[in-house]
Amino acid sequence: MNRSGIQARTDQNLERRDGAPVEKLIHLALPVRLIHMENGERGGLELACTYDIHPRGARLRSSRDLKVGDLVTVERGRTKSICQVVWTADPDSPLRGQFTVECVEGNRIPWADELRQMEEQYLPLAPDWPYRKQPMNPFGRGEQNRRRRPRFPVNGGANMAEIGGQSRVEGRLEEISEFGCLISSSDLIAPGTALRLVLNMCDVSVALRGHVRYTAQSRAMGVEFQEIRQGDRPLLDYVLRQLKKPRAADFADLEVMTDHLKVRAAAAG
Repeated sequence: MNRSGIQARTDQNLERRDGAPVEKLIHLALPVRLIHMENGERGGLELACTYDIHPRGARLRSSRDLKVGDLVTVERGRTKSICQVVWTADPDSPLRGQFTVECVEGNRIPWADELRQMEEQYLPLAPDWPYRKQPMNPFGRGEQNRRRRPRFPVNGGANMAEIGGQSRVEGRLEEISEFGCLISSSDLIAPGTALRLVLNMCDVSVALRGHVRYTAQSRAMGVEFQEIRQGDRPLLDYVLRQLKKPRAADFADLEVMTDHLKVRAAAAG
């Protein structure tokens, strides 16, 4: 298959991933061999290990400088697949060197047997769970003081499924903290409903379990997290660190205000 064909299939995979809940992902370390493609030709061999695996790809680590769009061949035993890099971690973060690939050929993925044998595991998000039981009032006085962690605005998607039920709801992720998030949706879920949700933000996906704590003005709902998928905690920490970074626009506003104050001081003098 030529590179244009591979790119077209990868684009289709990405569209399906963005438009539907992320399927089963297993936190599992598997030794693999990576063959890097250089200018369309077979390059050097590297031994690597997966962090997690799923039916279309895996998250791995490499000592090489990989970019989104790069092609690698992933081998395990006698099975190999050509994959494309779809995400790389910030080199200045603790996730440096990690990257995600998706298989772009229709052949058998190298970890198909492991996926059939295992189920994804969830771990408590914090040792002091369960949290307080009283209802959460998003408009109550002192609400900001009661929050145990800061909440950050974020642009992302949310796919929610009721635990033990069949209904699925898609929404827009508006805010997130270490222990909860705010989601806007045209289809609100009743407070108290237990959920499995996948949050897509900052180029990564994080799966959690929790429940709806409140709904606000018939347009948004607050979700409190209880458990996080094994292996996803570093990804959540990565997202929160990215959101804590000052935005370039903030520095621009500060610069404009500083110049404005200088002009006023000069005029007063």
